[in-house]
Amino acid sequence: MRELCKKSRSLKRLLSVTVGRRRSRDEEDTHENASPVRESKQVELMLDVSSPSLKPTWRCFSYNEVHKATNGFHQDNLVGRGGHAEVYRGVMEDGRAIAVKRMMRAVTDEQREKDFLTELGTVGHVRHPNVSALLGCCIDRDLHLIFEFSSRGSVSSNLHDENSPPMAWKLRYDIAVGTARGLHYLHTGCQRRIIHRDIKASNILLTTSFEPQISDFGLAKWLPSEWTHRAVAPIEGTFGCLAPEYFMHGIVDEKTDVFAFGVFLLEIISGRKPVDGSHGSLLSWVDVSCSTSFDSSTCFTLSLALFLQSTTKINNSAIF
Repeated sequence: MRELCKKSRSLKRLLSVTVGRRRSRDEEDTHENASPVRESKQVELMLDVSSPSLKPTWRCFSYNEVHKATNGFHQDNLVGRGGHAEVYRGVMEDGRAIAVKRMMRAVTDEQREKDFLTELGTVGHVRHPNVSALLGCCIDRDLHLIFEFSSRGSVSSNLHDENSPPMAWKLRYDIAVGTARGLHYLHTGCQRRIIHRDIKASNILLTTSFEPQISDFGLAKWLPSEWTHRAVAPIEGTFGCLAPEYFMHGIVDEKTDVFAFGVFLLEIISGRKPVDGSHGSLLSWVDVSCSTSFDSSTCFTLSLALFLQSTTKINNSAIF
């Protein structure tokens, strides 16, 4: 219990720095060896609180707020579960719907804290209509990230719902363009380039007005401007959406997301999942159909061309 309280205080101290509170240099030196403070250098760099225009807009929630909003993390409010976290729907006292991402147990508590701080540092300064907005976090009793709730669910759930009519082509087009804008922002509009590493239909959420928003930055990496790429291990992501250079060599750069975005476009066009019940990939289906092989740029170009061609035929009008 004493160790848990110590870690909680360290995290709170770190968060107080990232939201712009002053801390003396002597205090930093005193706690230099604390695990969360070592992570603070990366988090502070990514949040860049020195610039007023880039200061985080999120806040720290109390555990009571989060617990009450999710009705005690009731299973009826569980809307998603992944390898690193589970997501609950919640409603605040003011009626606002939120999504609470609770970090699940990792191999060690230190790894779980590192994953939490890394994701917080990645999404903490991101501001774009096509990227899920971070509202805040909660570090009491557990580690939580709080986002705006996307009432329409994911693109995947809408696209593959057998009980719903086929998604209109105009809507598919708008989703594709909005997702592309969000991805372009992550790659070029942020102060530091963010590589998402897990672009897929289930990670693209839809607002009430069907605006697409890129979500789940649990695997995201950032690249300094002077780096062309970085090598990571282990290889994580979704089978069927992994770029060859990433899958084989662990190389991560913008093309990693571009390849996955190409698969996403193919899924929107065809209505097929990246991997079907027989474990055949969507790219294999296209490869057989077109008798060609795809690299990252070709997958993107072909997908976009097919999409624009399909939309043009249906609307019988120019897209742009």
